Parts: sequence; C-alpha cells; structure tokens
Amino acid sequence: MAARRTIFITGAGIGGLTASLALANKGFRVVVLEKAERLEEVGAGLQLSPNASRILIELGLNDRLSRRAVMPEAISIMSVRAGGELLRVPLGKEASERAGAPYWVIHRADLQAALADAVDAHPDIDLRLGCHFEDFASHARGLTVVHRRGNERRQDVGLALIGADGVWSTVRNHLYPEAQPQFSGLIAWRGTLEARQLPREYTAPRVQLWMGPNAHLVAYPISAGRQINLVAVLPGTWNRPGWSEPGDEQELRNAFEAAGWTGTVRMLIGAVDSWRKWALFSMREDCGWYQGAVALLGDAVHGMLPFAAQGAGMAIEDAAVLAHVLSERPAESSQVVAALKRYERLRRSRVARVQRLAARQGRIYHLTGPMALARDLTIKALGPQRMLARQRWIYDWRL
Repeated sequence: MAARRTIFITGAGIGGLTASLALANKGFRVVVLEKAERLEEVGAGLQLSPNASRILIELGLNDRLSRRAVMPEAISIMSVRAGGELLRVPLGKEASERAGAPYWVIHRADLQAALADAVDAHPDIDLRLGCHFEDFASHARGLTVVHRRGNERRQDVGLALIGADGVWSTVRNHLYPEAQPQFSGLIAWRGTLEARQLPREYTAPRVQLWMGPNAHLVAYPISAGRQINLVAVLPGTWNRPGWSEPGDEQELRNAFEAAGWTGTVRMLIGAVDSWRKWALFSMREDCGWYQGAVALLGDAVHGMLPFAAQGAGMAIEDAAVLAHVLSERPAESSQVVAALKRYERLRRSRVARVQRLAARQGRIYHLTGPMALARDLTIKALGPQRMLARQRWIYDWRL
C-alpha cells in the first residue's frame, strides 16, 4: 500500500495496538514501532467499562476477551471507618444490557495478547519489535519517520505519526518538551494471588473498593476468576519513573497495620507473595494533543490517576476517534492537520473531565475523621441506582 496511506504508531501498549486495528479497519496501512524486543505484561488487572469494551467488541475481539474476562456482579464500596460494606453498585448482565456492552475486569496481559493476536493476523499492520523511534521531519508528502533497530537506522515516509508511547512519551518530548508528568505523591502497589487461597466469600465476582485513612485498596478477579488482582495505594516520596519495581512486602503490611485497617484487608494483603510498585504520575490538562501531522494518544497526552478506572478506557476511546476522523477525509497530507484538530476537539473536554474525576475520587477515598464519616453517610444516602447513574456519562459514551 502506498506511503500516502501509511500511518506510524509508536508504542505497542493497549492504546497503540487498539489504534492500529481501528486504523487498519478503516483502510490504512499501519506500522507500529515498539522498542521492547517482545511484548510482556506490565501491570496486572484492569477494568474495562462499557465505553471501552464496546469498541473492542466492534473490532472483533469479543471471542478472544470474553473467555478470559470476568463480568463482575457489582462494585462493593467498603469503608474501614464503618467496618464493612457501605453500598453495592449493581453491574452484571442487567447493567451491561442497559449499556449495550459488558463491564469486564481482565488481566492486562490477556488484553494485550488478544490485541497482539489480532494485529498479527491483520495484513495491513506491521508490528516492528525492538524498533526505537528517533525523530521525524514534516514535508509536502507527509512526514519522514526515523527509527532504529539494532545498528540499522531507517527513514520511512508516512501520512501521520501517532505517539502512543506512554506517560514518558518520546514523541511528546519532540512536540512539547516542557510538558512533563507530575508526581502525585502516591504509590500504587500491585499483587495477585490464586483465588483458591481465599475463603469463598472473598472470591465472588465483584470489584471491592476499600477506603481508609490516607490509603485505599481495590480487589477483583481476573484470568477467568482464577486469580485475584489487588492494588493498594499509599502516599510516599519514592517516585522513580516506570511501571514496575519490586516492593517490600513488610513495608506494605506495616503501613496498613499501623493505620488500623480491618482484619479482612490485612488478610488479603498478607496472602500475596510478591508485590510490585509504581509511582503514580499524571499529565496536566493543558498538554497539546497534536502538531502538524503528529498526534498523541492515551497516557502520552492525558496520563491520569487510576481512581476512575478509565486510563485504558480513555486510550481505547482515543483510538476509535482518531481512526474515525482520519477516515472522514481524503488520505492526503493537506487533510491530516484538519483531522487531528477535530480529534483534539472531540477528545479534550471529555478526557479532562475524567482526569478531574479520578483526582477527586482519590482524595475522597483517603479522607479521615469527620470528613470520612460525612463521605460514608453521603454514599449510603445516594443508594445503588443513583451511584450507578453518576457513572453513565462515562459508560454510555459512543462514537
């Protein structure tokens, strides 16, 4: 296929792979540049609400994903101050049917593997592993992308370049070097355990959110229910860039014991043999989305805190919108800038609203004293249906 219909994507994470499938399905040739020599799981579980799962199903991934994903019956909102469950927000089949797509919890590796299999099977996608993006140059024919694999340096011509290379994006540094991730002062710890290690009452297909003083814990099943994914979030000063560093199990246990968390939470934490941790960074809302024929996608432009469970969802939405706006116009370099301008206009306000929601919910989860009491009373007063209704602006989104 001619270079005039070739789009380069840097990064083979969830956003980059989804974008490659969405663009290829619109008739573009896609080249994905991934610096890793092989695709490996980074992180553990993630949540895919209907706004994201709908897109993945439309891309033909339902069979691949439904076998490994879990459809939780509910989200249980738990309070350490209250000593147990405040509210159970219904999900399951009924809520999924209303939204027109399922709410899934899934191991990140399972999602990435499903995307990668679909990419490998698509004749118009070229996934180049061990390939480092270096630079680009714009010209009348589009742009030239410079990349390197080992000692081989290549220059290829394409219609556009999409930076889907994460919160530490190299493409973004070329466009907006002043836009850098901001450390939140929070550290997330993740671990998994086999479901059979726990009593049956702790392995039900639901998402558990435990809120406590200056910390919170999320637990839910993944890998078709065989494993339980745990994420604990605590304040801290360690802020090394990256997604996965070994964590000191005793440090985590001590933090929750010192704060007086319930025995159930301490039991869950103690059941995990190995913890990994990552410092939580986010991007400012005012980061630019594109320049010329180069655009950013996912964490590269709107890295957010994980407290709305929408980081992957927003990247998946970005991918769908990007493919849509580029396919609306002729595949000509003169039309790309207008398409990317429309992409930014369609995405910026929604994503910023989700970013603000995530930051606000993180603060709410960690309240202490009288403010925690007020939070718990408010949640109980809202009731399950009104709590679910507050999420519909996210879940019901359609292109």
